[in-house]
Amino acid sequence: QVELVESGGGLVHPGGSLRLSCTVSGLHSYGVAWFRQAPGKEREAVACTAKGDGSPYYADSVKGRFAVSAEEPYNAVHLQMASLNPEDTAVYYCATDSTPFPCQVIISHPRSDAGMEYWGKGTQVTVSS
Repeated sequence: QVELVESGGGLVHPGGSLRLSCTVSGLHSYGVAWFRQAPGKEREAVACTAKGDGSPYYADSVKGRFAVSAEEPYNAVHLQMASLNPEDTAVYYCATDSTPFPCQVIISHPRSDAGMEYWGKGTQVTVSS
Protein backbone atom coordinates (compact mmCIF):
# COMPACT_ATOMS: atom_id res chain seq x y z
CA GLN A 1 0.00 0.00 0.00
CA VAL A 2 1.46 3.31 -1.09
CA GLU A 3 1.34 6.07 1.47
CA LEU A 4 2.62 9.64 1.46
CA VAL A 5 2.46 11.67 4.64
CA GLU A 6 3.21 15.38 4.88
CA SER A 7 4.15 17.13 8.10
CA GLY A 8 5.51 20.43 9.34
CA GLY A 9 2.75 22.83 8.37
CA GLY A 10 1.49 25.55 10.65
CA LEU A 11 1.00 29.24 11.20
CA VAL A 12 3.92 31.55 10.51
CA HIS A 13 4.36 35.32 10.35
CA PRO A 14 5.25 37.01 7.07
CA GLY A 15 8.96 36.74 6.49
CA GLY A 16 9.17 33.55 8.51
CA SER A 17 10.25 30.05 7.60
CA LEU A 18 8.85 26.54 7.74
CA ARG A 19 10.18 23.12 6.87
CA LEU A 20 7.79 20.57 5.43
CA SER A 21 8.54 16.89 5.26
CA CYS A 22 7.11 14.10 3.15
CA THR A 23 7.59 10.42 3.86
CA VAL A 24 6.89 7.86 1.14
CA SER A 25 6.26 4.19 1.84
CA GLY A 26 5.08 1.18 -0.12
CA LEU A 27 6.67 2.27 -3.39
CA HIS A 28 10.05 2.60 -5.04
CA SER A 29 9.98 6.36 -5.49
CA TYR A 30 11.84 8.01 -8.37
CA GLY A 31 11.28 11.42 -6.85
CA VAL A 32 8.78 13.68 -5.16
CA ALA A 33 6.97 16.80 -6.26
CA TRP A 34 5.48 19.40 -3.95
CA PHE A 35 2.21 21.07 -4.87
CA ARG A 36 0.03 23.61 -3.15
CA GLN A 37 -3.57 24.68 -3.40
CA ALA A 38 -4.83 27.96 -2.04
CA PRO A 39 -8.54 28.58 -1.40
CA GLY A 40 -10.37 29.21 -4.66
CA LYS A 41 -7.30 28.46 -6.77
CA GLU A 42 -6.08 25.53 -8.78
CA ARG A 43 -3.44 23.20 -7.45
CA GLU A 44 0.04 24.16 -8.65
CA ALA A 45 3.40 22.45 -8.60
CA VAL A 46 5.99 24.46 -6.67
CA ALA A 47 9.02 22.20 -6.33
CA CYS A 48 10.23 18.87 -7.61
CA THR A 49 13.19 16.59 -7.18
CA ALA A 50 13.75 13.35 -9.04
CA LYS A 51 16.55 11.02 -9.95
CA GLY A 52 18.87 11.94 -12.76
CA ASP A 53 17.01 14.83 -14.40
CA GLY A 54 18.92 17.89 -13.26
CA SER A 55 16.63 18.43 -10.30
CA PRO A 56 15.53 20.29 -8.34
CA TYR A 57 13.14 22.53 -10.24
CA TYR A 58 10.96 25.28 -8.84
CA ALA A 59 7.99 27.37 -9.85
CA ASP A 60 8.93 31.00 -10.50
CA SER A 61 6.74 32.07 -7.58
CA VAL A 62 8.97 30.29 -5.06
CA LYS A 63 12.37 30.30 -6.75
CA GLY A 64 15.04 31.59 -4.42
CA ARG A 65 12.84 31.14 -1.34
CA PHE A 66 12.05 27.42 -1.30
CA ALA A 67 14.55 24.58 -1.34
CA VAL A 68 13.78 20.89 -1.70
CA SER A 69 16.11 18.23 -0.39
CA ALA A 70 16.04 14.47 -0.48
CA GLU A 71 18.20 11.44 -0.23
CA GLU A 72 17.71 8.51 -2.51
CA PRO A 73 15.60 6.40 -2.51
CA TYR A 74 13.38 9.48 -2.07
CA ASN A 75 11.40 8.09 0.82
CA ALA A 76 12.00 11.24 2.85
CA VAL A 77 11.84 14.61 1.13
CA HIS A 78 11.88 18.05 2.71
CA LEU A 79 10.74 21.46 1.55
CA GLN A 80 12.47 24.35 3.30
CA MET A 81 10.43 27.52 2.85
CA ALA A 82 11.80 30.95 3.68
CA SER A 83 10.67 34.56 3.30
CA LEU A 84 7.08 33.40 3.42
CA ASN A 85 4.32 35.82 2.51
CA PRO A 86 0.51 35.61 2.73
CA GLU A 87 0.35 34.47 -0.91
CA ASP A 88 2.10 31.26 0.18
CA THR A 89 -0.89 30.32 2.33
CA ALA A 90 -2.20 27.02 1.01
CA VAL A 91 -2.49 23.32 1.65
CA TYR A 92 0.79 21.76 0.61
CA TYR A 93 0.85 18.26 -0.87
CA CYS A 94 3.60 15.90 -1.86
CA ALA A 95 3.11 13.53 -4.75
CA THR A 96 4.94 10.79 -6.54
CA ASP A 97 4.48 8.24 -9.29
CA SER A 98 5.25 4.60 -9.96
CA THR A 99 7.20 5.51 -13.09
CA PRO A 100 10.05 8.00 -13.55
CA PHE A 101 8.94 11.54 -14.19
CA PRO A 102 10.82 14.61 -15.45
CA CYS A 103 10.62 17.42 -12.89
CA GLN A 104 11.02 20.16 -15.48
CA VAL A 105 7.81 18.92 -17.11
CA ILE A 106 6.00 18.51 -13.77
CA ILE A 107 6.66 22.13 -12.79
CA SER A 108 5.21 23.48 -16.04
CA HIS A 109 2.59 20.81 -16.69
CA PRO A 110 -0.73 22.12 -18.07
CA ARG A 111 -2.70 19.82 -15.72
CA SER A 112 -2.93 21.18 -12.21
CA ASP A 113 -2.10 17.73 -10.81
CA ALA A 114 0.55 17.05 -13.48
CA GLY A 115 -0.85 13.55 -13.78
CA MET A 116 0.87 12.39 -10.58
CA GLU A 117 -0.36 9.02 -9.37
CA TYR A 118 0.01 9.10 -5.58
CA TRP A 119 -0.73 11.92 -3.17
CA GLY A 120 -0.55 12.72 0.49
CA LYS A 121 -3.46 14.27 2.35
CA GLY A 122 -1.73 17.64 2.64
CA THR A 123 -0.55 19.96 5.39
CA GLN A 124 -1.86 23.47 5.95
CA VAL A 125 0.53 26.41 5.79
CA THR A 126 -0.86 29.77 6.88
CA VAL A 127 1.17 32.95 6.62
CA SER A 128 -0.42 35.73 8.59
CA SER A 129 0.43 38.48 11.01
